[in-house]
Amino acid sequence: MPLVNQSLPDQPTGGFAGWAADLVDTLGGPGAGLAIALENLFPPIPSEVILPLTGFAAARGVLSLVSALWWTTLGSAVGALALYGLGALLGRQRMYAIWARLPLVKVADLRRTEEWFARHGTKAVLLGRMVPVFRSLISVPAGVERMPLPRFLALTTLGSLLWNTVLVLAGYWLGDQWDRVESYVGLLTKAVLVLAALAVAAFVVVRLRGRGPTGAHRRP
Repeated sequence: MPLVNQSLPDQPTGGFAGWAADLVDTLGGPGAGLAIALENLFPPIPSEVILPLTGFAAARGVLSLVSALWWTTLGSAVGALALYGLGALLGRQRMYAIWARLPLVKVADLRRTEEWFARHGTKAVLLGRMVPVFRSLISVPAGVERMPLPRFLALTTLGSLLWNTVLVLAGYWLGDQWDRVESYVGLLTKAVLVLAALAVAAFVVVRLRGRGPTGAHRRP
C-alpha cells in the first residue's frame, strides 16, 4: 500500500480544499459526507475538489474506498433532499407569483417548463446530478412539481453515485496529483456556464424583439 503513508505536505492547507481535507481527516467518511451535503446546498463549494480529495484520503488510509463512496453519496442525497424540500415548500402558487413579477418572462413560459419537466423529469433528475452547477439546482423544480419522493431519491442516489464514483476514484488513482481532476471538471463547468449564458442571452434578445415596434401590441 504505497500511498497509505503518503507525506501530508501534499495535502492542501487553505481554501475549500484545506477545509474539506480537515473535515475528512478529523471525521473520516462522515466528514466527507457533510462536505458534499453542504456542496449541494451551496454550489460555490466545488465537488470537483471535495470528491477527488476524499479519494486521495482513501489512498492514504484515512478511510476506506467503500466508506468514501457511501458517505459522499449519502451526503449528496441529503443535500438534494433539502433542496427538494425547499421547492416543495415554495410550491406552484408561490412560483407563479414570483414568476409573474420577473421581467421578460410570461406565465406561458413557466407552463411550458412544467410540461417539459412532466415529460422529461426522470431523465432531468438522473442526468442533472452529473452536470456541474445544475446537479444541485435540479432538485428544486423536482420539489416544486412534487415528483414522488421515492423516485426522486432513487434517481438522485443513482446519479450521485455515478458522479461521485468517477471523481473519488480519480483522486484515489492520481494520489497527490488529485487536483488535476479539478482542472478538467473546471473546464466542463465553464462550458456549461457559457452555454447557459448564451441560452439566456438568446432568450432575452428574442423577447426584447417581441416587444419592439411591431410586437409592442401583441397579447401575451
